[in-house]
Amino acid sequence: MAAGTRTAYDANVPSTNPPLRVDHSSLVPLHEQVAAAIRRAIAEGEARPGERLPPARDLAAVLGVNANTVFRALRALREEGLVEFRRGRGVSVTGIAPRRSPVVAKARELVALARRCGYRPQVLAEIIERVSVELP
Repeated sequence: MAAGTRTAYDANVPSTNPPLRVDHSSLVPLHEQVAAAIRRAIAEGEARPGERLPPARDLAAVLGVNANTVFRALRALREEGLVEFRRGRGVSVTGIAPRRSPVVAKARELVALARRCGYRPQVLAEIIERVSVELP
């Protein structure tokens, strides 16, 4: 390397944060693991508002999962308000709802539990209302 020449770093420089990973032997569905990993990256500032995420197919290749698994995770994050899809521009971090996303995730868990237990949405809403009044 010549004196005074600077090294240019590209997107392949490893991050100091743990890389996105999925555990194929886990009972947690792969799409939920992918969504959680991206959620963490957003919460920790690794993916900043306005930044584009890598293409879903690239993420899938890195994680060793099907591209549809990544697309499913990204759709869930879009519903939470964490990312937005833009035609021709890919998927970008919105910068809104980083505090709200854990609440949305827990609400999804609660709704899934209620459905498994046979509760209708209206009954679940009544239970939540009752509980919220009881809490200080």
